[in-house]
Amino acid sequence: MSGTADKLAVTELLYRYAELIDAGDFDGVGALLGRATFMGAAGAERIAALFAATTRRYPDHADTPRTRHLVLNPVVDVSGDVAAARSTFCVVQHTETVPLQPIVVGRYADTFARDRSGWYFTDRVVDIEMLGDVSAHLLVDPRRFGTGTDATPSAPA
Repeated sequence: MSGTADKLAVTELLYRYAELIDAGDFDGVGALLGRATFMGAAGAERIAALFAATTRRYPDHADTPRTRHLVLNPVVDVSGDVAAARSTFCVVQHTETVPLQPIVVGRYADTFARDRSGWYFTDRVVDIEMLGDVSAHLLVDPRRFGTGTDATPSAPA
């Protein structure tokens, strides 16, 4: 692969994560991150279970969280068979009780590796910088996950 093709392949992993979580496909998120460490969890089943235990899904809306995770401004650095990416994210949500609004904004710091099957996540760090009303999104108090750079709680996003 060329440098540009490698960067595109890694960037598509960032976008795939957003697509899977917005679809409520937590098993898919677990599979995507299954070779990575995420929020102290490792392994596809543990990561999928983390999302299932912390993220609200709406059965009347195709069992999705009724969110859109927007991954913005990805910067990808590739060196041989490893890569690092940093990006910004903004999660918006709309429900019957919550008007369309941003609910969380922050940054992802990701690392990747490549083998014969292609690129895969090896680590994802979520840094929440701005936190709005996540009560219709999360099933847990986000303060339980520590603090971000602005002393704002960090949680799966």
